[in-house]
Amino acid sequence: MRSLRFIAAEALVSHPQVVQQSLDGVAHNLYPLLFKASYLLEQAEVIRVLLEHWPLEEFRLSALLGPLSEPTEDLRDRTCRACLEACVQGLADHVLRAGGPRRLRVADLTGVRDVKVQQCPCGRALGRWGRTELLARTCCRLQAESPGARSPVRVLADLFVTEGNFEVVVQALGPADPAPLRVHCLSFRADSLGPSQLLQVLRLAGPGELRRLEVVHNVRLHAGHVQWLLAQVGFPQLASLTLPAKAFDAPPTSTSAPDGEDPLLTSIAWELSQMSQLTELSVAFSTLTGKIPKLLGPLRTPLRTLDLANCSLNHADMAFLADCTHTTHLEVLDLSGHSLFVLFPSFFRLLSRAAQTLRVLTMEECSIEDGHMSMLILALSPCHELCELRFLGNPLSARALRRFFVALCELPKLQYVEFPVPKDCYPEGTAYPQDELAMSKFDQQKYDVIAEDLRAVLLRAGRGDIQVCTPLFGSFDPDIQETSNELGAFLLRAFKAALENFSRALEQME
Repeated sequence: MRSLRFIAAEALVSHPQVVQQSLDGVAHNLYPLLFKASYLLEQAEVIRVLLEHWPLEEFRLSALLGPLSEPTEDLRDRTCRACLEACVQGLADHVLRAGGPRRLRVADLTGVRDVKVQQCPCGRALGRWGRTELLARTCCRLQAESPGARSPVRVLADLFVTEGNFEVVVQALGPADPAPLRVHCLSFRADSLGPSQLLQVLRLAGPGELRRLEVVHNVRLHAGHVQWLLAQVGFPQLASLTLPAKAFDAPPTSTSAPDGEDPLLTSIAWELSQMSQLTELSVAFSTLTGKIPKLLGPLRTPLRTLDLANCSLNHADMAFLADCTHTTHLEVLDLSGHSLFVLFPSFFRLLSRAAQTLRVLTMEECSIEDGHMSMLILALSPCHELCELRFLGNPLSARALRRFFVALCELPKLQYVEFPVPKDCYPEGTAYPQDELAMSKFDQQKYDVIAEDLRAVLLRAGRGDIQVCTPLFGSFDPDIQETSNELGAFLLRAFKAALENFSRALEQME
């Protein structure tokens, strides 16, 4: 229930001209209330005016929109374009405003969440890439209009940099003179950049404060780049690290050591061990056969999140994972792309030791078949903290899935399940793992009947709270969705370059 104070605030912000005329008489402690009311009602004009005249030393977006502020409605998943643009424009107006002291010292724009469906009235989102470009362009404009600012505002931001906004971000992060808005990056995502571009922008972003680093998809790194990046830049506060596919491949010009040692891996592991805050590590789609003990063994802090999808792990790797100190702290684990029941003894032990903490488990394309169901149910039975389970791409029949769903009802905190299209819905003899074309050619009507039967299993057990679905091509990724056109163009250029290199190689052979 909303308080009379908030109802009054909504009434006031519904009349932007009245707000502008009466703002001088508003108590400073009411600004946060007026801001949340304006954001809820999408009153962008009022938001901009409030930021221009913000009388407090701090503006923290996540706290203002979160459930601890009045009212308790959580607005952090409303990345409303109009409201967020008004916030940044209001900050610019604030630092340019002449006359009177300015108290604002910190503007924290982090903590909002990108979701698939926007709940704001306009329904138009401003994603992380768009927020990065907006902030960068605003900073560049202010550098030109108000150079040599006497009391800059420290802006905390989550940045997403690609080839498309690289130049403006570099300009915004590295002004020669003190700038009115000084960007401090807490979370950084990079895509479609070259290694030298990545190094340049990370050095400007302030790696000493960085908490989360995601280097994904179309950033082509090998082990030499990774070692150089970690050793030369340094990330003392880093808590989460994501590296792109093939990041542990040897450099093209490297030669194997005569004793079989991998000095680059040893160096990377040592650099990671110096990160005393590191608790999340994602190295999916890197070939790490037999290397997991050397990579994870030196780490000084237990990992809570570990993504080893499609890393070609062997028995020694799984045995290490099952017995290492990280296991009893794991909350999120992805082992997709491995034949888990070939590695079953270690996998079973791993789950039994992680059972007290494991919240999210992903086992996509793990060759799980009907005959493995008893062992899988047994392995999962102690995982009473499990909230999310994903096992797409496994060749399971409707009968096996029904049996599995009965067992899943016994996991008290389970809320979300992604299950595969039953193999009954595909033509007989369909091979696994499937490519995208084969994956999409199934009997939709038959699937709908089976899916409804599986939901009925949950309902009969009183577990209608468990959400189940089959996202054939993966879950929604707001960052990929936002930059899909740029990524597509980048891939086309890469494909063209590969064809040209192939053609030149053929000519040389002739």
